[in-house]
Amino acid sequence: MLIYEQEIRDGLEDVINTSTIACVAPAIEFTPSQEFINKIATASTYEYDQIDLFHLQSILVSTGWNKNDDVFDPVEMWKARKTPEDKPFNFMHNEKDIIGHITANTVVDFEGNEISEDIDEFPSSFNILTKAVIYKSWSDQEQKQRIEQIIAEIKQNKWFVSMECLFPSFDYALLDSEGNTKIIERNEASAFLTKHLRAYGGRGSYEDYKVGRLLRDLAFSGKGLVSKPANPRSVILDGNQVFDQSKSEILTIDFIKEKSMSDNQESKIAELQSELKQAKAEHQKLLEKVVAEKENEYKVKIEALEASLAEKLSEVNELTSQKQELVEANEKLQEEAEAAKKDMEKKEEEMMEMKKKAMMMKRKAQLEEAGFSSEEADTALESFASVDDQSFENVVALMKKKAVMYKKDKKEETMAEEEVDSAEASEAVLDTAEETNEVAVAEVDEQIDESETLRSVASEWLGSILQSTPKK
Repeated sequence: MLIYEQEIRDGLEDVINTSTIACVAPAIEFTPSQEFINKIATASTYEYDQIDLFHLQSILVSTGWNKNDDVFDPVEMWKARKTPEDKPFNFMHNEKDIIGHITANTVVDFEGNEISEDIDEFPSSFNILTKAVIYKSWSDQEQKQRIEQIIAEIKQNKWFVSMECLFPSFDYALLDSEGNTKIIERNEASAFLTKHLRAYGGRGSYEDYKVGRLLRDLAFSGKGLVSKPANPRSVILDGNQVFDQSKSEILTIDFIKEKSMSDNQESKIAELQSELKQAKAEHQKLLEKVVAEKENEYKVKIEALEASLAEKLSEVNELTSQKQELVEANEKLQEEAEAAKKDMEKKEEEMMEMKKKAMMMKRKAQLEEAGFSSEEADTALESFASVDDQSFENVVALMKKKAVMYKKDKKEETMAEEEVDSAEASEAVLDTAEETNEVAVAEVDEQIDESETLRSVASEWLGSILQSTPKK
């Protein structure tokens, strides 16, 4: 279908390309009368009395407006009256589930009377009645049972028939409040009316007119058996039922041929174009007003945001200043902590030096008490500098013990010598004064020898210790 630029701008390209509609009506069993059979028999060899066929008929379509504001023009319908014949009859519009076919089409008036095709002028209002068959004989038992169930439900008026219609183009039908109809050709200038059609999502009206879609070049392409009606406008009839126009909801209109409407169309298009121009001007004015209001609204919002931003920037600057102060204070504290650390290390070194001096003085005193001279003690201290206090005290104690043992050994040696010289001792008894004097002298010598012995032992012990003690 040809799509105009205005329709593309209105976003209708895809929906307009769908150029099919469906009319739905109840499916009712059809039993042809003997008169009808006799009539058909003279025109063809078709046999209606066949056990493997189920017959039904329904109104396909009627001239006028349907509930979706699709308009069926008598001229277009008369040309398309024979197109449904021999088309497939499917189940639920599934083209792969064919259950029968359409056998005949008849044009009838709203009273149910057949309209002859030999008339000089076709009527302005009529219906197309279609007849169809459903295949009853199936080798597949499941399919056979399904069809039997469907036929039984058709007899209970539970099923409907839907006819599909193809059309490659359409025009507009405008109906005013007095019932007068005008046909507007669809072209680039009038394409703005498409968006007002109900078939494409519009309200079905433009200003004071009801807008309909007048279908052109119709072709009825098939029929489907459906469970729910989408458009109950058509009525399925049995062989004896008459047409009830009140049920068909047909709005009959007086169509005017297009060739006699050319002048009116041009005038109407000019009028519509003028109205469109005025509408565009009003739309532009309204748009400018809305834009101005929005600009003012946005201006207020922007000013508020700028004020808020300035406040936030001030807070950020203040926080930045506080952060700098904290950084400087932290650096100062670090410097003070570093200085305090160095001062503490210095004092610890001084304390260690004082402790070392005190320890050396104490150790020197211990060595002198053990018999060392001041010079010997100083020398020994250098060798024992890496020895802890407990080990040092142990060494001094051992030195003292060694000195005592040495003294004892010397004393025993002296006593042995005195026994050997017992004779001389006896002579000494004879000279008491002389002996007493010698004893006094011996005691003095003993004291001197004891001091010398302590020094000697300490010196020997120190030498052995210094030789055996590994340097650390």
